[in-house]
Amino acid sequence: MPGPYTFDASVFLNAFNPRESGYAESHRLLVQLQQAGTPIVVPTLLLPEVAGTISRGRQDASLARAFVNSLSSLPHVVFVPLDLTTARRAAGVAADNRLRGSDAVYASVAQQFGSTLVTLDREQKERVAKILPTRLPSEIAEV
Repeated sequence: MPGPYTFDASVFLNAFNPRESGYAESHRLLVQLQQAGTPIVVPTLLLPEVAGTISRGRQDASLARAFVNSLSSLPHVVFVPLDLTTARRAAGVAADNRLRGSDAVYASVAQQFGSTLVTLDREQKERVAKILPTRLPSEIAEV
């Protein structure tokens, strides 16, 4: 299970929602990587993405803020600022691979740091597979 890894928002959200399909694999992988001290490199974009998803889905802004606070304090999670250089690099990845903007940001960060991109978004996984390693949580988590 060598790293580093870049998780997109779908994996973090899945790892903390026992009602979702795939929860066990996503949660197990996050716990395993944290226990091993393996870096998880993510763009700062992750924080507003998960906050918005939780707030919209659960109609609970307090829960969204609490989740972001917990997420931002996880050990071994490294946040990469979405500055102009990162945004331009992501724009190129978006254009070259026909990706949505946020998907391109995660792919660009993974590419920059030599990470494996872990996502539940099959379209993103397929489109960036030619430029960097991509996996589903179930393809990495040890049973």
